[in-house]
Amino acid sequence: MPAPEFRVIGVTGMPMVQKDDDLAQQIVDAANAQGTPLADGDIIAVTQRIVSKAEGRVYPLDDFPPSHFAKEFGERTEKDPRVVEAVLRESKRIIRQVGAVLITETHHGFKMANAGVDASNVGGMDLVCLLPVDPDLSCRNIRDGIQRIAGVDVAIVMTDTFGRPWRLGQTNIAIGVAGMHPMRDYIGMTDLDGHILRVTLICVADEVAGAAEMVMGKLDAIPVAIVRGYEYEHGEGYASEIVREMPLDLFP
Repeated sequence: MPAPEFRVIGVTGMPMVQKDDDLAQQIVDAANAQGTPLADGDIIAVTQRIVSKAEGRVYPLDDFPPSHFAKEFGERTEKDPRVVEAVLRESKRIIRQVGAVLITETHHGFKMANAGVDASNVGGMDLVCLLPVDPDLSCRNIRDGIQRIAGVDVAIVMTDTFGRPWRLGQTNIAIGVAGMHPMRDYIGMTDLDGHILRVTLICVADEVAGAAEMVMGKLDAIPVAIVRGYEYEHGEGYASEIVREMPLDLFP
């Protein structure tokens, strides 16, 4: 039996994404140009940033006139109150304030710093990038586009960078999924000693996102990666399945 393995291939040569760009076409073209055309069974990891740009989710800060709370918080933390206002609008609730960071729950249900609002690599000063409105739908649209253009059946994982309780540093996780089940369920199976597994549920979509980041980097302008050779469960999965329900959340 051959040893299990898979490859992670960064897709170079992607153009700077603009509003209304066809991401599926750009991904197919760039993969073909570097000699790694997409194939059936590939997982295509795409950064949230390029999806948000293509969907017009980059806004001037002046679109967010600050509320009284945003002004007060901005003055106290030396943070632009317009950015604070953008975070508030993208949030369902504020979980915690830590220095200049607002830990919030987004309208998607993600618990993250500053509701995913970011001003880096957005194409200019005084601009902010917001998360896609529906990351799972965005992934399905890219998947359908790739299937139409290249005739291949792939899965899509949209990645973003999150911090984690208990651990320093950030890692890429999945905030959108299409064409694969995001979890691998071992509950009810037996381990090598014959014990029945009762809680083991592996989030393979997050693992794919973390592996993809190793070839994307933060400053290398590689917003897409191909994960090839990984055996995943095909199906209509959703990143919303990954979000822990409130009664089970130790960090509500």
